[in-house]
Amino acid sequence: EHRLIFAAVGALIGASKPADVITVFEHLQTLGKAQDCGGLAYLNALAQSVPSAANLRRYAEIVRERAVLRRLIAASDEIATSAFNTQGRAVVQILDEAEGLIFKIGEEGSRTRQGFQGIDKLVTALIDRVNELAENGAEEVTGVRTGFYELDRMTAGLQKGDLIVLAARPSMGKTAFALNIAEHVAVAEGLPVLVFSMEMGAAQLALRMVGSLGRIDQQHLRTGALRNEEWERLAEAVDRLGRVQLYIDETPALNAAELRARARRMARQFGGTLGLIVVDYLQLMSGSSGSEENRATEIGEISRGLKALAKELQCPVIALSQLNRSVESRNDKRPMMSDLRESGAIEQDADVIMFIYRDEYYNKESKEPGVAEIIIGKQRNGPVGTLKLTFLKPLTRFDNLAPGSTGDY
Repeated sequence: EHRLIFAAVGALIGASKPADVITVFEHLQTLGKAQDCGGLAYLNALAQSVPSAANLRRYAEIVRERAVLRRLIAASDEIATSAFNTQGRAVVQILDEAEGLIFKIGEEGSRTRQGFQGIDKLVTALIDRVNELAENGAEEVTGVRTGFYELDRMTAGLQKGDLIVLAARPSMGKTAFALNIAEHVAVAEGLPVLVFSMEMGAAQLALRMVGSLGRIDQQHLRTGALRNEEWERLAEAVDRLGRVQLYIDETPALNAAELRARARRMARQFGGTLGLIVVDYLQLMSGSSGSEENRATEIGEISRGLKALAKELQCPVIALSQLNRSVESRNDKRPMMSDLRESGAIEQDADVIMFIYRDEYYNKESKEPGVAEIIIGKQRNGPVGTLKLTFLKPLTRFDNLAPGSTGDY
């Protein structure tokens, strides 16, 4: 009966009409439901039972809290049913679904984007955003800055909810480039960053990041043969990295469900806000079935899972990817979309696809030693094209290319 009364109050308020004992009773009478709710006498008793309108907000909070508890009970029943009746599903899939149900309950209170949204409200929000950008000087970068000026200009930054695939042949610097971006987002932008590394260990990545940030030769770090000035830069780099929110998970062969579960947990620690997620690399992830009979199908499942993660957590996800060996057989070895290994699903799911090409790797007489080309082969909401960066191999670091520079270290 209380649901009927609440629905009647909501209908009256929605129609811009007052909601009191008389109007609610009249509305229920029109629907033929007045006596089902106890009639006018019960409505009067309800109105009299409210101690004070001054605490109305707290009363509403109590109702909302009880509603959350009821949803939690329903979700628990659903999880128990799934556990008792797996219907052939893998345990990790059931775990992912269970965590998703609980996560959704926790987020429902703060998420207003659930369900349908009217176009009128969307375009109003768009106009507000455009006006805000115009008032601030029409900034070219609206997403998360990477620290690479030309890349930020072409992409407007890494956008929330985007899956960015970074692909290259081995030794081109995929991991170094992704770590440079992660380092900038964590250190310069002050945002939480997660790195899932299925190829290199966490200690190796930490060494790379310290060397890159401190501009210290990686070989010197590995051997301990640092010059005097490098010791000072080492201390400074360690101090700076020690104050940022950057976390590395080195668990091998994660599947999409496990990765999503871990990312969700970390996101909750930071109030649902993450600056960036890096996955190194896509082909080292496993499918939920644990079988590799159809690897292309599994890669499709993985790429869809990563895109869903980016959209769910509203943060950019950079997924590193291998390229086919067919690149090596061409005269022009610059990567193309067709070079993506198991390319169909990746090409479809990715919002941005970038390739790395370094001419000096193939051509020892290269006219541009130390220069890397970042080729944007796909951008769902922006231009494609090529930009150039300096690659400092001893530091495993990419830098903005100064005008007229060859990139030599």
